[in-house]
Amino acid sequence: MIPAASFSGKRVSLFGLGGSGIATARALIEGGADVLGWDDNPDSVAKAAGQGIATADLRGADWAKFSAFVLSPGVPLTHPKPHWTVELARGAGVEAIGDIELFCRERIARAPTAPFIAITGTNGKSTTTALTAHILKSADRDTQMGGNIGRAIMTLDPPQADRHYVVECSSYQIDLAPSINPTAGILLNLTPDHLDRHGTMQHYASIKERLVAGSETAIVGVDDSWCAQIADRLERAGRQVIRISKRLPLTDGYFADGSNLMEAVHGRYSRVAFLEGIGSLRGQHNAQNALAAVASCLKVGLSLGEIQAGLESFPGLAHRMEQVGRKDHVLFVNDSKATNADAAAPALSSFPRIYWIAGGLPKEGGIEPLRGFFPRIAKAYLIGEAAPAFSATLGEAVPYEISGTLAAAVDHAANDAAKDDSGEVVVLLSPACASFDQFKNFEVRGEAFRQAANAIEGVKPIGGAR
Repeated sequence: MIPAASFSGKRVSLFGLGGSGIATARALIEGGADVLGWDDNPDSVAKAAGQGIATADLRGADWAKFSAFVLSPGVPLTHPKPHWTVELARGAGVEAIGDIELFCRERIARAPTAPFIAITGTNGKSTTTALTAHILKSADRDTQMGGNIGRAIMTLDPPQADRHYVVECSSYQIDLAPSINPTAGILLNLTPDHLDRHGTMQHYASIKERLVAGSETAIVGVDDSWCAQIADRLERAGRQVIRISKRLPLTDGYFADGSNLMEAVHGRYSRVAFLEGIGSLRGQHNAQNALAAVASCLKVGLSLGEIQAGLESFPGLAHRMEQVGRKDHVLFVNDSKATNADAAAPALSSFPRIYWIAGGLPKEGGIEPLRGFFPRIAKAYLIGEAAPAFSATLGEAVPYEISGTLAAAVDHAANDAAKDDSGEVVVLLSPACASFDQFKNFEVRGEAFRQAANAIEGVKPIGGAR
C-alpha cells in the first residue's frame, strides 16, 4: 500500500466504495487523513464500514470542512450530468480528484525520479501496459503495474527512486488527475468512445491529451488525425515528443516495417527490435503496442538487448489474442476480450485461415463491420443469443454452424481444423459479443475456452497460457 500522506491531518470525502475505492480510502487513512466515504450501493457501504472506514451520506456532510473530494472514476464528472456529489463539491469549492492523482502526489513527495510510464488510448492500452511491465520485469527492474489494469494503484508498493511504475489510465482516471506527470506518457490512438461520459470527441481527446501534455516525454501514435494533431500541438508548445506509427515510415520517431521495428532520426533508419516469430505480438495493432513499449523502455534506461528479450518472452495478455494451446498445425487462441466487432477485428486480421467461434449477447451493429475478414474464415461456430443474427449476416459468404454452447463450438472447430491440410490454422474465440447471456464476464468465458481447448487429446498448452 502507498499511504497517502499528502492529506495527513486533513478531512477528505470519498464517493465510490468498490474495490479500488476501499483501497483508496485505506491508503488515505494509513496516511493520516480523516476519511468519510459513501456509495449509492448499501452493500458497498456496509463492506467499507466493516473494514473500519467511516461512512455517512454525503448529502448531509459539512463540505466546507473537506480539503478534497476523491471520486471513483466510474462516476460521472461532467456528462451526461455531474453526479450529485460533484455538484456538492463544486458548490463548496472542494477539488475532485481520483486515485491516480493521489499516486502522483505521493511520487512527487517521496521519490520524484521514480520511473513512471503511463499509458492511455482508445485501444491497446492494456496490452501495451502488460508488455511494458513484462519487459521491465524480465530485465530485473523493480516493477509495479496497476491502474486501470490489475491492481488499484494505491495498493502498489510505495515509490522509491529505483522502482518503476507502469500504469494504465482510462479517460475517467485522467479526468481526475490534474497533476499527472509521467516520465514517459503514451497516447496510442483515439477513436470515438465513451462519448456518453465526455459529451464530444473534442472533449474526450482533450482529456487524453492531458496525460502526454504533463509527461517528461510524450510518446504519441500518429496514425489517426486526432493524435497527429496532439503531437504537433505538444511539439509547438516545446514538449519532447516521440511519434510512433504502425503504418507509415516517419522522418523522426519509431515505426513498423513489416515485423521490424525501426527508429528514424532525421530520415536515417535503423532497426531497434523485431517481432518475427513472436506469436503473442501478431498483427499490425500489436506492432503499435510494441513500438510504444520500446520507446518508453528506452526512455527509462533499458538496452535494446533487454527490450528484445522481453518482447520475445511476452506471453500475451490473458483473453486478448492469448495463445493457449497447439496440436500439430492447429493453434488455439483466446480472444474473449473482443466484446464487439471493432475489438474482434485485430484477431481476424492477424490469421490467414480461421475456425471462428463467435456469438454471445449481441452488440449494436453485429458483425457486419467484419465482412472484409470473411475470406479468412474457413468456418464459423456460432453460440449464444447472437447466433441467429450472425448466421444471417454470414449467409452464403462463410460456412457456419449454430453450435449453441462454447464447449460444443470448441469440440467441433477442433475436429474440423485438424482435417485442414492448408498449413497452420487457428481455432479462434473472438466473440464480437458480450458474455452475459452464458457467462458472468469475458474472463470466465475465456477461461472456459482455455480449459476446453487444453482438454482436447494431444493439445499442448503454450507456456504463456494461464
